[in-house]
Amino acid sequence: METIQPLLENAAKATVSIRTLPDAIRQELLHQLSRTISEQIPAIIAENKKDLERMADDDPKKDRLLLNGPRIRSLAASLVDIARLPDPANELLLERHLENGLLVQKKTVPLGVVGVIYESRPNVTIDVAALCIRSGNVCLLRGGSDAIHTNTILVSLIQDTLRRFGADVCTVQLLPADRAHVAEMLNAEKYIDIIIPRGSQQLIDYVREHSRVPVIETGAGVCHTYVEKSANLEQAAAIVTNAKVSRPSVCNALDTILVDQSVAADFLALLTPQLSAHAVDVYAEPLAYALLEAQQYPYLHAAQPEDFGREFLSLKCSVKVVSGLSAALEHIRQYSSRHSEAIISRDPIVSEQFLNTVDAAAVYVNASTRFTDGGVFGLGAEIGISTQKLHARGPFALEKLVTEKWFVYGAGQVRE
Repeated sequence: METIQPLLENAAKATVSIRTLPDAIRQELLHQLSRTISEQIPAIIAENKKDLERMADDDPKKDRLLLNGPRIRSLAASLVDIARLPDPANELLLERHLENGLLVQKKTVPLGVVGVIYESRPNVTIDVAALCIRSGNVCLLRGGSDAIHTNTILVSLIQDTLRRFGADVCTVQLLPADRAHVAEMLNAEKYIDIIIPRGSQQLIDYVREHSRVPVIETGAGVCHTYVEKSANLEQAAAIVTNAKVSRPSVCNALDTILVDQSVAADFLALLTPQLSAHAVDVYAEPLAYALLEAQQYPYLHAAQPEDFGREFLSLKCSVKVVSGLSAALEHIRQYSSRHSEAIISRDPIVSEQFLNTVDAAAVYVNASTRFTDGGVFGLGAEIGISTQKLHARGPFALEKLVTEKWFVYGAGQVRE
């Protein structure tokens, strides 16, 4: 395909179809899509296997690419959750009767055409399509070539369901994976209302620097957990281990452990058996290195400067001993990607200071950063975790796929 112009035009035309589809029909459409995906699990796995076979086993993106039975069933269940959520569009935000007789209303309306650029994450295909359908938006999906077979079958199932309910199949379109079309997409301000990149920092930076279409950044997650001196150390070790190993390839996984020097020896003694059981490579600065070496930790490396502020996306993390809360806050300020940050502490004053000082989309006390997720937060699903402050921050989900529109009713008024 030399140009995606026809696809862009079809997307713009489809906005009327999905926006005017009755809310109850959109809900039932998602219920049906959920059933269809559940019925097609073997076919989806077969296509996904074709993509997996082309990716190296040591590629950290491979876990993100994988769709197995439990993951597909979870996607199907999320469609039902999204269908049950209230329509974020057509909500009356304000109503005023002016002295001149005009009736002024402010309502929420769909954004229009949502373009999403993502890598090796076929779950994004379902999440974005479902959120856009539910909110009356059209989506243009530009997935990576790594997931082309998986994305193709998923979009075909979505379009078959749209057709069954009399909706324009161009409500959800999969764009060619050819990188040459990315530039065309980023310059399609006439057709696309918002661009959302989801993937590596390199991808996000490229989109932000080159797009003429407004961009919502769903940023990379460089996530820290600070073990403060009052922490329950057994609890801290369990939380840190979960944040690192439960699913290391995702953006809310832990990357750096900060531990107060007064409890560092005791904490690391509790932590090392748990990390060792998962063969986690630990990159430690000198103080932490000496303590871990004394514990004979088998996967120990001397940290380099680039190991802090690094999103590992694998069974690797960095660790640093700090002199107290101020040092921890300064380290996070310097290296955080403003995604998710946590403190483990039994001191409520220190915890509140941490929460109110750290500049991140989600901040935690005594819990794993792995909870930063639209589904977990009761939002059904998410397009990504926004690390910027406009137009959304945190899980970018159904409630944020709208903008505002003013409706003015008159009876012949003219302005003098």
